[in-house]
Amino acid sequence: MITVRRDKEIHAEEGGWFSARWHFSFGHYRDADQMGVGPLRVFNDDRLVPGAVWPMHPHTDVEGITYVVEGLFGHADSLGGGGTLEPGAIQRMTLGSGALHSERNASQTEPMRFLQFWLLPDTAGLPPASEQRQFTREQRTDRLLKVLGPSSEETDHGVVKVHQDAAVFVARLSPGVVVTHDSGSRRAAYLYVLSGELALGDEVLQTGDAAKLYEEQSIELQALDTTELILVDVTLDWAPVGVWAGSR
Repeated sequence: MITVRRDKEIHAEEGGWFSARWHFSFGHYRDADQMGVGPLRVFNDDRLVPGAVWPMHPHTDVEGITYVVEGLFGHADSLGGGGTLEPGAIQRMTLGSGALHSERNASQTEPMRFLQFWLLPDTAGLPPASEQRQFTREQRTDRLLKVLGPSSEETDHGVVKVHQDAAVFVARLSPGVVVTHDSGSRRAAYLYVLSGELALGDEVLQTGDAAKLYEEQSIELQALDTTELILVDVTLDWAPVGVWAGSR
């Protein structure tokens, strides 16, 4: 089953120093029909003005995933980590027992755009930890590039690990290029068009559009323009743990 969500249907949030699209219920935004896809609970597309800082804040029993879309993403955390990530970078922060982290636009002159989404872990109370990797535009050009995968898949060398049966793919497709994604039974995916235009079956998705895909064994994506996208693939056989127990 495929459900398309148009850009205008996704909650917009304006804070002056930031603007965002909150795809699922988050903060004061509540929509019983938008509570995530499987263990994918939060999916935010955030833009920060030059020099803006999202101060240190905690989470509990969350795998916080950041994907840098545009600009320079600066981060810091209570584990002593910090640094700057460029477009194409992905970072996972395991916030199992309430570690603190912050986000900032590391440029004083240019805006910054990043995705931040939560994957609920398969284990409660995981020790705080982080992992990140910088991928290039060339690596994701005209292919679905896997950038994050389950910690149980030790064969995925160089892929950032997550404590859940989930994977993240990114792509920059040239016009006319077709890619396929094979998922499998008891799985779902969330597809988001960061820029451009593509065909998903009979549907045309443009910049800002998204699609929920439930138990689609295989999907075909054709770029109708130069297109950047992200696809989060998750299991449907999962159970919320820790602070999320009973919230499904």
